[in-house]
Order: sequence, then C-alpha cells, then structure tokens
Amino acid sequence: MTHELDKILISSSEPDFKGELVGLRLGIVRAAMFEPNDDRFEQLSKIFRDVVKRGDEAVAEFTENYDGIKLTPEQFRIPKEDLEKAHKEIEKNKPELLASIRQAIRNVRKYQTEIFIGNLEHPGIKYTAIKRVGICVPGASAPLPSTVIMTAVPAQVAGVKEIVVVSPPRYKGSIHPVILAVCYELGIDEVYRIGGAQAVVALAFSTLSIKNVSKIVGPGNQWVQMAKRRLFVSGLVGIDLLAGPSEVLVIANDNANPVWVAADMLSQAEHTPGSSLLFTDSQRLAERVLEELNKQVKQLDRAEATLECLKKYSKIVIFENMDGVLEWANSFASEHLEIQCGDESKKIADQIKNAGAIFIGDYSPVAVGDYWAGPSHTLPTGLSAMFSSALTSNDFIKSTSIIEYDKEKLAASAEDIIRLAEVEGLDAHAKSIKIRQEDL
Repeated sequence: MTHELDKILISSSEPDFKGELVGLRLGIVRAAMFEPNDDRFEQLSKIFRDVVKRGDEAVAEFTENYDGIKLTPEQFRIPKEDLEKAHKEIEKNKPELLASIRQAIRNVRKYQTEIFIGNLEHPGIKYTAIKRVGICVPGASAPLPSTVIMTAVPAQVAGVKEIVVVSPPRYKGSIHPVILAVCYELGIDEVYRIGGAQAVVALAFSTLSIKNVSKIVGPGNQWVQMAKRRLFVSGLVGIDLLAGPSEVLVIANDNANPVWVAADMLSQAEHTPGSSLLFTDSQRLAERVLEELNKQVKQLDRAEATLECLKKYSKIVIFENMDGVLEWANSFASEHLEIQCGDESKKIADQIKNAGAIFIGDYSPVAVGDYWAGPSHTLPTGLSAMFSSALTSNDFIKSTSIIEYDKEKLAASAEDIIRLAEVEGLDAHAKSIKIRQEDL
C-alpha cells in the first residue's frame, strides 16, 4: 500500500542520494530569502524609502496594505493599561497558564545569568550593555509569547534598559492578549502593534512615534528577515541572525521509539514552512517512522500544510552505519538536533560539531527547549550553525578593549612598534611613538 509520504524515504546507497540531500538543504536555506529576481526586492526598497522619508505616515500605510488594519500613529503603541488588562485577565481566567509563564521566565533567567560573561573582570576589556533593543514577535499563524520570553529575558539579564516589542495587529486589530500579558509580566511597556518590514525599518531609522534601537532580534517572515539583512549590511543596526524555516534533524537507531520520533518531526513541520529529517542506520526504524508520519499527520489541526512541508522539506534517510549519519549531520548543521540512540546518545552528541541546539535522549524533545529548559529558542538556521550560535545574554553586550601603558612599558616596546609601523609605510604612526621617546 502506497502513501503520499513514501518518497521522503531514501537510502545512502541510491545513486542520486547526495544530490538529493544537497538540493534539499539548499532549498531550505533559500526558503528564508527572496529569489534573486524577485519583484519583492523593489517592494522592500520602497518600504525603506517611504518609511525613512515619510515616517509614521508610511508605517500606517503599509500596515493597512499588508495587515488590513487602519491605524493612526497615535494608535501604534499599546497603552500600558491594555497590557495590564491582558495580564489581569489571564491571571483571573487562566492562572495555570500564568504560573507556567512565570516558571518559564525563571528557567530562562537562571540559565542566561549562569552563562553571562558581562560581569567578568579583566583589565584588558570592558563590557557594556546595549542601551536599546527591538524585538520582533510574529503574529500571523499563531501567538508566540515564548518568543518574548526567549529574547527579552536574555536582554534583561545583560542589563538592557530599553526593550521595544513590535508585533503585527493580527488579533482583532491588535496583538494577542497573551503576548501583551507576557510583556507586562516582564515589565516591558513599549509595545507597538506594527509588524513586517515597515516595523523593522522604523526601529532602525526612527519615526516621530518610534525611537530607533541599536539591535533588532526575533524571528519573522521573509519580509522581516530580508529587511534585517539589508539593515545589517548597512551597518546601521545589529541583528541576531537571519531566521529561516524551523528545522529538526533526529539521529536515531533501533533503540528509538518510532512514535515519538514521528511526533518530533511533525512538531517542526507544522511551522509551515518547517523541515524535519531523520538520519538512521536502521531500516526497520525508518519504515516504522514513515508509517507513523502517515498516521499522525492526519490527526493534526494543520494537517494539510504540515503534509506539504513533509513532502517539500523533509526526508527519512537510511545510512549504512552511524559514521555516515554523523558526517551528514555535521554537514547539515541543523537548527535543532535530537539524538535518540539509547545509551549511545551522549557519546554521539560529543561528535556533533554543527548544530544550533542538541537535545539528548528520548525525553528531550525540541518543545522542552522551545518553552522551558532555559537556552533561548532563537537559534541559527540554514547552514549558519556552521559559524553562528544561539541567542544568549552575551549577545546584548558589547566589549571595548582597554589599553593602558605607562612610561616604562612604552619604552620597552617602542622600537618594536616603530619597526612594525615603518614596514607598513605609516610614518605618522611611527612618529607618534618617536615623539615620546624624547621623554622615555
């Protein structure tokens, strides 16, 4: 009996195996960006030009065009009373949810505090928190209060004094109340009901209503990511990373539970777009996971869209041995990497060099990291885990080198410095030392 997903099962022994996997990886990377000749580049340029030139007027215009909500500049910012109201409603009607939110915040704050380097003292370096940061919170397919926690709490641990949240008005012309409640819980009161590229540009350049920030973090659609990329290249603001489709790569052997592996793959494919892969050395496990995917996907609320993501961005790959699994896992550099190999899981984890986050063992699904464990769920996607890292409290500080020489130390080094300056043909550099030699 054949199923829609049968084609996602492939083997490393197939002739076109390498090309198929490389093509899949590049397809996932490209999904985060506009195509080279995409007409949206010109539309993005127009958003930049108009927001820089016309400010709030342009932001309102694009919000109406793209989100279907007509706002005046005075309505961009959510009143503090509305934040408090949303918080009180959840406190009253969903106290268990608020308790979970508070514990998640405590978990993230504890972890981010423990790894923070900004309090270390060294005579050669000074750490300073970024003063003002903007956070993009998506609001299209579902409210994402966890994004607020996973980006704002690390910034607060670092000592950022001004945190700004922007999110599109997709919930009854505003922002979902659970997002507002989390902002209130964290003491964030500068929240704007605007999103998309226009919000990113406003955060970078300022308008009469919105003061510019020094760094922009948080996920978003292609418009948001391409706007962030353009701003970063300009050198005007810093960004966290360019977030593509959510990804999970599961490494598993015969010890894994195929029902759980399939569930974990579906948890990322439902992001639409999302990518889910299983790398295994077990034919038996691969076939059972495929069977479970066919069964479980039909039970999801977003079954149709998730099924399309499985067919377009996902694979179950059977390798001859675990060496092949590890080689390809490191070349894929997945955002989330789960290892479900029984007692061998930790040993295999030690051999992973490229991944945004590693989840070890049967009881560590991605959802634990998304909501609870402490590390931020803002992770490098595409191939960027080859050279980039998860967002942490350390991304919200900047370091300044401190150089202080006294008379004796300069005297001991003067000739060497002069020699190096002169070989570069920088006469004035050398003279700045020579002129002091008269006093040494």
